[in-house]
Amino acid sequence: MAKQKLIIFDTTLRDGEQSPGASMTKDEKVRIAKMLEKLKVDVIEAGFAIASPGDFEAVKAVATAIKDSTVCSLARAGDKDIDRAAEALKPARSARIHTFIATSPIHMEYKLRMRPEQVLECAILAVKRARRYTDDVEFSCEDSSRSDFEFLCRIIEAVIDAGATTINLPDTVGYGEPGQYGANVGRLIQTIPNADKAVFSVHCHNDLGLAVANSLSAVLHGARQVECTINGLGERAGNASLEEIVMAVRTRHDLFPVETSIDATHIVPASRLVSSITGFPVQPNKAIVGANAFAHESGIHQDGVLKHRETYEIMRAEDVGWKTNKLVLGKLSGRAAFRARLDDLGITLASQEALDEAFARFKILADKKQEIFDEDLQALVTDAAVPEVDAKYQLDYLEAFSKTGTRPTARVTLLIDGVAQTQSAEGDGPVDAAFNAVEKLAPSGAELKLYSVNAITQGSDSQGEVTVRLDRDGIIVNGSGADTDIVVASVKAYLDALNLLAAGVIKAHPQKEGV
Repeated sequence: MAKQKLIIFDTTLRDGEQSPGASMTKDEKVRIAKMLEKLKVDVIEAGFAIASPGDFEAVKAVATAIKDSTVCSLARAGDKDIDRAAEALKPARSARIHTFIATSPIHMEYKLRMRPEQVLECAILAVKRARRYTDDVEFSCEDSSRSDFEFLCRIIEAVIDAGATTINLPDTVGYGEPGQYGANVGRLIQTIPNADKAVFSVHCHNDLGLAVANSLSAVLHGARQVECTINGLGERAGNASLEEIVMAVRTRHDLFPVETSIDATHIVPASRLVSSITGFPVQPNKAIVGANAFAHESGIHQDGVLKHRETYEIMRAEDVGWKTNKLVLGKLSGRAAFRARLDDLGITLASQEALDEAFARFKILADKKQEIFDEDLQALVTDAAVPEVDAKYQLDYLEAFSKTGTRPTARVTLLIDGVAQTQSAEGDGPVDAAFNAVEKLAPSGAELKLYSVNAITQGSDSQGEVTVRLDRDGIIVNGSGADTDIVVASVKAYLDALNLLAAGVIKAHPQKEGV
């Protein structure tokens, strides 16, 4: 018996971006979208078009760049939202409008302040308006896992009659339990008279660590679309991980009556790209994409794997993109070889100028390191990416001094609007001193909310990838920088965040309603 298709709906660019500090620029969204297309994701939710002019432009840019996947924009159940989503999706070869409204008693009463009949009418009108623009309309019952079953049946039947082709049942607050959640999805499919006219979808949050389990339970009960993100990225505790959903279905093909179109060999490169752009490192023991996912230290395990891999490995590392990651390029390598390796990694630069800049940075890095790895290239290209705003602050010179028994100091020269200015400062360490010197030159009034260092590769000469999160009056910006010198990487990250603040690039939550 032929297996049914499980649609993979990736919302890294929309719900994933709602992780505080994980906001992405338009160009970064396009880079990730192209990787998702290479991964053969069926639907890419590019953003929430009405949230801001920046999000509108990002959805439009993704819609323009993507040819093989359906591009989707979220919209609340209102005319302005839907019209704005449709406008942003105009360039798309295949477009979907995803509209939603809350259906749980607590959300209807306290958030929407609407009666169930008003919610029902609003949902119907929203779907009908979306159908003016596209035949591919998804409707979500926000907080479905805490919604009344009978009301869910009424509203779902009505929106399918109105033209919805996908019905999404979000576990918005991560309240679901696999047995109960999956059974409820199956019961809805069996009860609603016109359920056969729509694809049923699930979107699970990970507040109790059950997002993947809930999603897979729903698949066993008839759901044929799963909404997920790379690395499980998302607000609060995140979403169901795309890589875990895909590989669970593939590995347990004896159990799941479905298959996906995902090219799993691009899973690890996609994970690294998202981690590099957002500054959210992947924990070593993360399933599928963590550094230890296919590592064996126990002697018993090592012996078993050497004798027969399947004794302790249920998947092949190379099937998800793990492979020898040493880049055999050096100081004498030419642009052609460099560009070929970028192509292999799914990295596309916008122009010849961008390629030349990245190649120059590669040469500098090759002088510093004996070995260059693919992760180095991901960081290098992210660091070299042309910003969407002019950089007000640029690092010109940095000198840091630290020894036991003395207070560390740093001397920093910045180009501020092209003019060199220098300041020195002390701190609790060389990084703290450097940050204090930067603040003397460019007072931001921001609070440092996160300072994170991640070694990109192995070895003492590894590049350090630093994430700096600043909060100024509720506006959160995320800066990143990479260098073999961790103090330099830290200042780069700090300046990246300051430039976003200076340019007024406000990347607030794109969807405060929260599907």
